[in-house]
Order: sequence, then structure tokens, then C-alpha cells
Amino acid sequence: MQGFWGECQEGALGGLSCRGRAFAPPAPTLPGPSHGSLGLLGFLERRGLWWLDWEGPWAITGHSPFLPTVTPSDCYVTLWLPTAASHILQTRTVKNNRNPVWNQSFHFRIHSQLKNIVELKVFDQDLLTKDDPVLSVLFDVGTLRAGEFRRESFSLSSQGGGCLDVEFQLRRLSDCAEQLVSNGILVARELSCLHVQLKEAGGETWSKGRVQLVVPGSCEGPQEVSVGSGSFHFHFPACWKQELSIHLQDAPQEQLKVPLSTLPSGQLVRLVFPTSQEPLMKVELKKEEGPREPAVRLGFVPCAEEQAFLSRRKQVVARALKQALQLDGDLQEDEIPVVAIMATGGGIRAMTSLYGQLAGLRELGLLDCISYITGASGSTWALANLYEDPEWSQKDLAGPTELLKTQVTKSKLGVLAPSQLLRYQQELAERARLGHPPCFTNLWALINEALLHDEPHDHKLSDQREALSRGQNPLPIYCALNTKEQNLSTFEFGEWCEFSPYEVGFPKYGAFIPSELFGSEFFMGRLMKQLPESRICFLEGIWSNLYAANLQDSLYWTSEPGQFWDRWVHSQATLDKEQVPLLKIEEAPTLAGRIAEYFTDLLTRRPLAQATHNFLRGLHFHRNYFEHPHFSAWKATKLDGLPNQLTPVEPHLCLLDVGYLINTSCTPLLQPTRDVDLILSLDYNLQGAFQQLQLLGRFCQEQGIPFPPISPSTEEQSQPRECHLFLDPHQPEAPAVLHFPLVNDSFREHSAPGVQRTPEEKAAGEVNLSSPGSPYHYSKVTYSPEDVDKLLHLTRYNICNNREQLLGALRGAVQRRRQQRRRHQP
Repeated sequence: MQGFWGECQEGALGGLSCRGRAFAPPAPTLPGPSHGSLGLLGFLERRGLWWLDWEGPWAITGHSPFLPTVTPSDCYVTLWLPTAASHILQTRTVKNNRNPVWNQSFHFRIHSQLKNIVELKVFDQDLLTKDDPVLSVLFDVGTLRAGEFRRESFSLSSQGGGCLDVEFQLRRLSDCAEQLVSNGILVARELSCLHVQLKEAGGETWSKGRVQLVVPGSCEGPQEVSVGSGSFHFHFPACWKQELSIHLQDAPQEQLKVPLSTLPSGQLVRLVFPTSQEPLMKVELKKEEGPREPAVRLGFVPCAEEQAFLSRRKQVVARALKQALQLDGDLQEDEIPVVAIMATGGGIRAMTSLYGQLAGLRELGLLDCISYITGASGSTWALANLYEDPEWSQKDLAGPTELLKTQVTKSKLGVLAPSQLLRYQQELAERARLGHPPCFTNLWALINEALLHDEPHDHKLSDQREALSRGQNPLPIYCALNTKEQNLSTFEFGEWCEFSPYEVGFPKYGAFIPSELFGSEFFMGRLMKQLPESRICFLEGIWSNLYAANLQDSLYWTSEPGQFWDRWVHSQATLDKEQVPLLKIEEAPTLAGRIAEYFTDLLTRRPLAQATHNFLRGLHFHRNYFEHPHFSAWKATKLDGLPNQLTPVEPHLCLLDVGYLINTSCTPLLQPTRDVDLILSLDYNLQGAFQQLQLLGRFCQEQGIPFPPISPSTEEQSQPRECHLFLDPHQPEAPAVLHFPLVNDSFREHSAPGVQRTPEEKAAGEVNLSSPGSPYHYSKVTYSPEDVDKLLHLTRYNICNNREQLLGALRGAVQRRRQQRRRHQP
């Protein structure tokens, strides 16, 4: 089998050779690689792959129990190198042969700065059922040196009999170096753009039906077109040896193939497609350089707009702190702490509670001390409502609170009325026409909007920039979790995604796009097709998306999360030991393994998966991505060591509620570049006052992210107070956390801080927060006016009653900044 082109040094291209065989006893040496062409030359053989002793009687070793035990196998090999090829390559099938030999060649071009993982798979062909997998091998081409000729033996360890031998060789190429854009984790490569136009010859009318145009690995994929219907284009990696295929839909055997490397850049080339019938078809081609500057920002520091906002917000924060803490003088710029609010999810309960707590902070004069406010699930509904008013935090919140009460207490029966359903259908059809992928989450978004508003709101996420223009409000950040559509639960694959008025992105990858471009089509970091920005209700549908969950996720939500978390921690330990596998071998599953896979598929398939165009699509990984400190701090999935299976290979994102992993919106605040000093943790869970915060603490501990230990006493666990402070004096880089669980403590006896309830007011202090029978259960979409008032008053009281703890935490944040200043002084 012939293999790879590759780059062997900075800025140089190279070639790679491999050959191999699978056998039981030692095999004769194969001829050396050919030197007649650039690239990888080699041969692949297989002898006795499933037989314990290939010279004796046949014996199935259990690698593939579905293989026939009487007839020899019909084997072929597939080869996938996604950094160098647009599709999976395959050898021919050698039929009825116990010792098949493949004498075929494959050529690739690879770049040394990329993580080049080649995947070899052996299959036994079956005409009646799905082909049986026999062996899967992953090999890191980056372990080879230029000019090295290496032989690797992949043994079937469970049986000890057969093995697959492959020989690799890497060769240097003299081609011009490819210009890459990288942040050390992801890599954007150069693109070329091909314009294609089909015309009739001699002015005659073409009547042969539609034509299919294909450039493998292009962003656009196959396109069905009509002759004379206009110009079509394809974007593809400039370094790949691609070809354009043109064939007639009604006569697919009639094809025209044009190697794109032969086309001169920037020049119009005219060809004639010699079809078997008149008239002939004219083909006009023009290859140009694709977009050079990525529209995806690859970096780890906050974007320029966020940094400018923080500079403006610091002035507001400094004035508020001076007044609240009764400081004698003004704070120096490097003494102003970054204080953030972290709100959890919890449906309408979370939305209502956040209104009450923000009102409490404003009453204490502390709302202007906040620089960030993050939300998840239901708390994002409150933020989306508030930020429609650019001056919301500078006003009394009585007005917005009354609007909230109107929506929370209204009847929800009309949201599924025929007229509403018709409106939903029309808007969803328009979104599909514009190019948004259809999914059930879009319908949930419209239903959710009708639950919370009387009329559709045309507000968009980027519109919230007006509320930040003078630093007059905290910067809101909304959180979601990216998952796999099938085969994995969120504990096996879950990546934090953050949304702000400025950007949407993945901190793990250091990849962000302007918020108005979320939902548009990207390829290799470039903007391919800009779609109109979605109304914010469609984002709220994502942030509170309960419908992309699978059965296994749902089992977690209805069970004790500790056991699932322990399994995640064990998986992480295994990942840290293996890191990116230099060699990884997977054998065919046994019968028991096949049955287990079937049930796993039932548990992990997401029948109502969310779908959004993936702005990471096509990006490759840097060769040292796994060791990058930023990636290492956020790797949290067993696939993180397998770049060929991570998010950039997916055409769509699958986003859902963060509660299916940890019900927190804290992760954006843990980025070291944001350097948050104090987090006000507003927790709306009805089960366990510290449970989700402890899970977050374990997550940070496993990842090496600075975070204080969350270790409440037994008494605090059984009788949680309204406010708890967690800090780590031995870890100065960790933020302090002031935790406000949703509890009814002194509010039972006090109508306001220090004001004892009268006997007539006792009933107003009884707030049912018991999980089974609470009127605030997350499934409740309508509250009684009395229950709304109780929850608003409780959450406002819990803030105001802890004024001294808040002021003490703010003083500690100022002191932390001053200590940092002293440490950095020469």
C-alpha cells in the first residue's frame, strides 16, 4: 500500500512510504519502496489474521465471531488520513483467500506542523450484511523522521497469533511551504477556490438533464446543476491534489475529470465535455486563491472588544467599590478586582430567582461592582430579557419584575394553538430556506418564546453590545455544552461553549467567531456563507435545550450524579496516561461486545439532536495540540487524544443544556486570561445546596484549574445557610467563591433583614423548596402569583441579609489585587 506526502521540517513538504502484511509466522521481506515517484510506496499483505495457527487447521480466534468459519475471507483495507486526503481510500477486495496480498499505492502530502494520524482498518466483505471489522490501527506519522524507513507490527494481543506489519517511510519534498494560521491547538490551512460554469456548445439547447459536479473534500460537496444556470464554486485545501469530476445524472458513465493542480491560477480555462450525443457541453474553469484571513479568531485572550469593555467597566466598578467599602482614596487601575456573578440553570425557578437576587444587589449598591454575569438554562432567560434594555442595571428593577410576573403567571395553553403552530411552521420554513439545518430545538425555541412573551421579539445577541457601550452593565456570557449526536453521553464527550454579545466560541480550542456570525457556514476557519443572525430566542432554545439529551444523559439527571462523575474521573485518568496514542490497536468486537454496542447505541442516540453549522469545520490540529497548556486544562473527553474524531470533523454542532454535565455557568470565569477575583455563586438547585458546586470543584481539581476546595461541614450540608465563603489561601491564583444556595433559612422568621415577622406574615415566609412537591420544580411552566412573590422576596432577602459577607468578600477581592500588584513589582 502506498502512502503519504508529508512535511519533515519547518516550512518544507515531504513524502512518506509504508508497506505491510498481516501474518502468523515470520514472513519474507517485501521489496523496498519504489523511487520512481514522490510519496509513499509500499505493499500490504495479510496472512492468517484470524487463525491461531495459519499452517494448521482453521480456528476462529474470536476477533470477529460473525465471520464464516468454513469459507476463506474476502478482505480489504481502508486508509484514512484526514489531514491529507478528502475521503477514505480503499484497496481492492481479495476474495476467498486466506493469505490476501494487496499491491496498491496511495500518495499523500502531509505537513509536519499538523497532527497526522493515519487510520488503517481491515474488513471482511459480506454481500448480505454489513462488512465485518477485523482490525483498526491508529498510527501517528509525526513519530517518523525524514528519510526513516520503519516497520511497525500491530499484534492481535488477545490471541497472540496474527499480526499486521506495516512499513513506513517519510520523504522530504521540495515544494513551496504552505502558510498556516494556528494558535498551537487548531490550524487553518490555505484554501483555493474553483469557479465552474457550464454552457451549451454552438448556441444549441442542452436537453440531457442535470449534471453533477464533485470536488472531493470541498466545503460545498457534490452539486447538482443545470447547464447554463450560472456559475458554481468549490473551496478546498490548496495543497491537496484534487480533481473536478463532471458527470451526467442520466448517464453517470460519461464523466470528465480535470486535475485541479494543472489549472493555472487566476486564468480562465475552457474545455469541451465530449459527451456521446450532440450538443457538446462547454466547461469554463477558473482557479483562484481562497480567502486568506480566517474569520475564526484563534487565540486565548479575550477579544479586543471585551478588553475595551473591561477598561470602561473598571471605572464604574472603582466608583462603586469606593462608595460601598467606604475607601479613603481612589483605587489604582491594577487594584480594581474582577467580580462575577455565576447563575445556574433551573427553568422558570432560575429565571425568577435571578431577578430577585439582582434586585437585592442593586438595593445594596453592589450591582455596579460586577464585571461579568454568566447564565445557563433558565437563568439565560432572565439575562436575555434584561439586556433588551441597554440601561437595565441603572434603573429600578420593579418594572422588569412586574413584566416577569405577568409572563410567569399567565396561562400557557395558547402556545400550541393552531394559529401559533402555523406561525412556528412558517418561521421554521423560512430558516430552512435561508440555510439553517432543521432540528426540533428550533421548534422548542419558538414554543419557549411563546411561554415567556406575548409577541415574538426581534432582539439579537449582538444587539446587547449597546448595553456594554459605556461599561454601564456587566458583560453577560451564556453557556451551552457541545456533544456528539450519537454513541456517546455528555460524560464521555462534552465541551463547554460560551456566547457573549461579542463572540461565540470554544475556550478549549481557543476558537471564536463574532456573535452575529453564529449559525453561518464556515470551512477551514473562513466564512463561506453568511446567514442572517438568528433572533435570540433560537439561542435561548440552545441554552435550555433539554431535547438533545439521550437516555443515558436522562438517567444521570434522575439519579445520583456521584457515580457517573466517578466514572468520568476514571476515564480522565486513563486519558492522561495514554495521551495521544502513538500506536493504538482495536480488534473486532466479540459477540458480547456487539450486543453491548447495540444497547449502548440505544442509550446514547439523540433522536431530537440540535444542529447548527459548525464554525470549526475543516480545521486541523497542531502536532503538539495535546500538550498545549490551554487545551490540557480543558480536555474532558475520552476522544481528546483522537483528533480525527473531535469537533472539527463534524459538519454540525450538537448543543444542549449544561445541566446534563454540571449545572453551572462558571467555566467562562475560570479562564486564566479573565483573572476573576471573586465569584458570586447563585445556585438554584432544589437537591443538594452544594452538589453542583462540589462537582465543579472536582472537575477543576482533575483538570488542574485553580479553584477553592468546596468542603462544607456536615452541619452545613444538613442545614445550609444563605451564604457560604470558599477560598484557598494557599492557592492565590484561585478565585474566592461566595455561594448562595436556594434555601429558606432566616426568611421564615424575618420579612426583611432584622425585621421579625408578625403572626399574620408567617405564611409568607413558608416557601416550599422540597424537590418532590415544590411548586418551583423545573417542569412547572406556570406559577401562582403568590408563589412568584414568595420566590422573588426570598431571593432578594437572602442577598440583602448577607450584606456584611458580601462587603467582606469584596474587600478580600481588592486585597487579592493589591497582593498581585506587590508580587509583580520589581
